[in-house]
Parts: sequence; structure tokens; C-alpha cells
Amino acid sequence: MPDEDGFGSRARRFARTTRTVGGLAAKIAGERYLGVTIDRDRHAGELRAALGGLKGPLMKVAQILATIPDALPDEYAEELRQLQADAPSMGPPFVRRRMAGELGPDWRARFKDFDLTAAHAASLGQVHRATLHDGQDVAVKLQYPDMKAAVESDLKQLKLIIAVYRRYDAAIRPENIQAEIADRLREELDYRLEAKHMALYNAMLAGEAGVATPRSIPELSTGRLLTMTWLTGQPMMALAEAPVEVRNQVAQNMFRAWYVPFYRYGVIHGDPHLGNYSVGEDASLNLLDFGSIRVFPPGFVNGVIELYLALKHDDQDRAAAAYADWGFKDLSKEMLETLTIWARFIYAPLLEDKVRRIQDAETGQYGAEVAQKVHQELRRLGGVAPPREFVLMDRAAIGLGSVFMRLKAELNWAEMFHDLTGDFDVDLLAERQAAALTNVGLGDPV
Repeated sequence: MPDEDGFGSRARRFARTTRTVGGLAAKIAGERYLGVTIDRDRHAGELRAALGGLKGPLMKVAQILATIPDALPDEYAEELRQLQADAPSMGPPFVRRRMAGELGPDWRARFKDFDLTAAHAASLGQVHRATLHDGQDVAVKLQYPDMKAAVESDLKQLKLIIAVYRRYDAAIRPENIQAEIADRLREELDYRLEAKHMALYNAMLAGEAGVATPRSIPELSTGRLLTMTWLTGQPMMALAEAPVEVRNQVAQNMFRAWYVPFYRYGVIHGDPHLGNYSVGEDASLNLLDFGSIRVFPPGFVNGVIELYLALKHDDQDRAAAAYADWGFKDLSKEMLETLTIWARFIYAPLLEDKVRRIQDAETGQYGAEVAQKVHQELRRLGGVAPPREFVLMDRAAIGLGSVFMRLKAELNWAEMFHDLTGDFDVDLLAERQAAALTNVGLGDPV
């Protein structure tokens, strides 16, 4: 059954979200230009409630924006961080129609068992557990209808949200953020692309005993249906009271699951959301979702390492070159110094060669204070436009750091970093990246 990707579907979606976002725009405009005092905490809660009730990408956009320092006012960012990707699932009649639309009217005969009740429901689709005739347990990821229309409608709302915030505060110029989010969201609609990403991660992490990735089942997959092997595990937060040795092992596996692909292939998983992984009985990490994957130019990876070395040796010229590799343009000395305040916070665990927690404080208060200081300076200096590459890289770092904080993991982060980067060669990464992408049908490297 085809999606309703025409004007009518987009218009209905646009009308629903415009009421929410437009109301927020009016309130912020009134605060800024008319001196009207608004209760931003209450309005932020209303925004979260409204967006959380929508299936689709706007909820995901909100989660992304909430992880980028200073992309939103504090009150709104805090509320949107609480958005969960577990939207109510669609019922059996919907599932039957959608499965028939993707695999044909005899779809049920292709499975030995198929649970019509969703095992997991997220922003763009839901997952069902099934069994093949050979006994293999599989996860069947089924995209909601109208998602193409929803993405295009919600991206228009994203432009409105960003325009509203630009009037409120110009410390962050978000044009590149908007473009990056738009491209990544459109990619997430293509489940054939996600299957290639899955194959890429199978190859990149083949030597990692502590990380498991599913395999796609091509004959039971389409552009909006992805069938893959089922991985059994428990939620990460179920380990909150586990022995520290277990929590440390999980954290180490997670570190390698994210950064082996990045430092060896220039690829990052841009969505460390709690619903995108689980933990096996042996403390191994199951990676479950491959919709938000970013391939970086080898020079960008080199810039990430060069910035670390610049911070370690307090070398401003080297830092300036590294920021240029990241994609920052025309940075004044003051702007460079301001960005380096945030960089020192992010890189801090890698700069101390000792066993420690990812952050010394028990809460994120210190990080919030650093972000606020950086924000004030950026605003004073006229603002900065983060490059597109910054978006998912920073999101991954902040998201992983949050998980490591919750686990209270105590590891030598510097040692793990050096294990991955000690013999780094940008030309070798370029060769390795090109081969890996070609082997899974992802074409030429970036």
C-alpha cells in the first residue's frame, strides 16, 4: 500500500505541528520585542508534550537539538532531552496492511511465527519479533506510513524553530546544523541504505568480541521494511546496580563499538540513544539501529586527533589548523580560545592517563556551567556556525558520555584512545574506508 506522500498528507502534518511551533514563536517574539514575560519552563513542557505525541521525525529532531550545546534555550533543551522514542505502537490491522504492502498478500506464509504486537515502537517505525521457517529469530522493522511526507513537513517546522531561536539568540548560527539534520533524516527513511550500513558495521566490528551486530535478511526487506537477525539483551540501565567490573566492561565495549569505526574507517554511529543498543549476558554490546550513520572525510578524523594533540601540548597554531580540518572557518583568536574551552571539557578524559570516571562530578552540572560560559562568549563575539560534521560527532560524544556517567564506569579512557590512534595514518584510513564502503555497495568514499 503506497504512502500518502502528496499535498494532503503534508498539509495535515504541517497544520498539526504549526499550531505547536507557531504558538511558541509568538510567545518568544512577545518576550523579546514586547517585553511580555512568559513562563518558559511551562511552555517548554507544553512543547515536549506536543512533540512527544507525534510519531515521526520532529521528535527525533528535538532529541538531536537537545544534545547540541546551546542549540536551544536551556529550558527547552532540558524538556526535549526527556523525549522518549517509545511512541505508542500501531495495532495488528495496521501491521497486516503494511506487511502486505511491502511483501505481498502472502507475506504471513514467509514466516513460521510473527508477533503482531510490536516489541519496540520508535519515532519512524516499529519492530516486531518473528521466526523464520529454519528457526532463526528475526526482528522485523516496519516503517510507519506517510513518513516521507512527515519528514518534509517536519523539516519545514525545523526551519521555523531555528528561525525563532535565531531571533532569540545568535550565539550559534545553525544553518549547517539544519542542513545536516535534514540529510540524515531523509537517509533514515531508506531501509535499503540502513541494510548497507548494517553490513558495513558487521565488517568494521568483525574483530570485536565485545560487540554484536545483526545481519539483514535481504529477501524479506524492502525500502520501508528491514528484517534482521534478532539479538537478545537487556536495557543498558538495567545494569545501574551491577558490579563495577561489569559496568566497566560494558562501557569499554561501547567505547570500542563507536570509536573503532571512527578512528579506523572514518564512520560514526550518530545516535547513541538508549533504545539503539542492549547488553548481552556476557556484558557484550548489541548495536540495533543503523539509520543515523555518518561517513567523514579522512582529513576530518585527522583533525579530531590533531585537536587532541594541540590540547595536550597547548599548541594554539596546531589547534587552529585542527579546527580548520573540522570545517570551522575564519576563526579569530578570541573565538578559537572560546571553542577550546568546550574542547578541553570534551577531551578531558583523554588527556589524563589514569583510571577515572568520564566526569569527576556526579551530575552534569559542571558540563552545563562550561556550556554556559562558552555560550556567553560566543554571543559576545558575534556567534559561530558549527560545520555540518560537528553535529553527529558532538552528539555521539555527549550521548556516550551520558551513558558512561550513568554506568559510573571507571576506566583509563586515555589508554583506550591511544590504543585506537597511536598508529594513525590518514592515507591508510582513506584506503581502508574506500574498500569497506565499496564492499557493501555504498559507492565512492566522501
